[in-house]
Amino acid sequence: MKFSATVFTIAFSALGLITLISSTGKSVPQKPAPPKIQAAILLDVSGSMDGLIEQAKAQLWNMVSTMGKAKCNGDVSPKIEIALYEYGRSTNDIKQGYVKQINGFISDLDSLSQNLFSLKTNGGDEFCGHVIYSSLQELQWDAAPENYKVIFIAGNEDFLQGDIQYTRSCAEAKLKGVIVNTIYCGDKMQGIREHWNLAGECGNGSFTNINQDAKIEEIPTPYDTTLYVLNGKLNGTYIAYGYSGQASFSKMYDMDAVNTAGSREAGLKRIAVKGKKELYRNDNWDLVDRFATDSLKSFTFSKEELPDSLKNKSKDEIKKIVEEKSKLRNTIQQQIATVNSQREAYINAEKAKNAATKNNAQTLETEVEKIIKEQAKRFNMKIE
Repeated sequence: MKFSATVFTIAFSALGLITLISSTGKSVPQKPAPPKIQAAILLDVSGSMDGLIEQAKAQLWNMVSTMGKAKCNGDVSPKIEIALYEYGRSTNDIKQGYVKQINGFISDLDSLSQNLFSLKTNGGDEFCGHVIYSSLQELQWDAAPENYKVIFIAGNEDFLQGDIQYTRSCAEAKLKGVIVNTIYCGDKMQGIREHWNLAGECGNGSFTNINQDAKIEEIPTPYDTTLYVLNGKLNGTYIAYGYSGQASFSKMYDMDAVNTAGSREAGLKRIAVKGKKELYRNDNWDLVDRFATDSLKSFTFSKEELPDSLKNKSKDEIKKIVEEKSKLRNTIQQQIATVNSQREAYINAEKAKNAATKNNAQTLETEVEKIIKEQAKRFNMKIE
């Protein structure tokens, strides 16, 4: 976004504060709230679930990318918020059904990825009804009926364990307009015998199964190196601000590294998501994103919250640097989108050639993508 001097000014006060204000001094009309996709991911972390956790780490970027392709009312992109729970860990509070909220609804994808990588398995009792009910009670579900609100619960063992029955959880889900989808890690018929299909029967959700030990198929392409280079350039457009800005800036680099180390495919899909400004935003620590968001609103912070490179800059110099970084970022993100489209076309062509000889296993990634594409239609969200 280009910042125009007729739209806002940056002023230094006697207290050393920087304020972004409307040039007219008038209040700016609030835009209607954007549509939302709220997804809660509930993962079994008992001793047998290492494969599930590994798939969850990698599938995050595909899930976000799929959601990010949704369009409402023609071309409006929904805001995406994702929450994460673990259940089945014996070290968690028994009074809470061995359930623990890792994070509530957030759009900070680096923190979400970091949380997924922090999950470790540890044997325990898996109380599915309890974790579903906890997520429905604790999370800030949006009340608007036109928003897509969804739970994905994945695990194994009997679905009916624990002191909170699935029927109570389903009734609460219906009340809040939340769809519950169950994903059994193992044979489909075994999942039915262990009652994982029941949650779908009391609402509009679905039941499916996956092979949690299947590995993500990685197809090298001629475009991979270019995407890594573009990601490096993209990272150079971020300007950390605030007292925790540098830590968040470092987290971005760390998540680049750990995702790529875990799976080349996950690392490249993360880059694709970072290339979409409507998906990967860091207003709370990146000066470029913050100014783009608040260009018509009051925005004040102390000079001490600025990076050293900007502390002694004038208001015009700061504005010029932000403008230049914003333009450069837009260019790089457009390049990432173009190269990633070429990469996806290449991969699809390779998969088509090998389709006859390959037995494609159902994974967390493939099943969550299918479910999102089908269910988003119910909320007038179109996913190409």
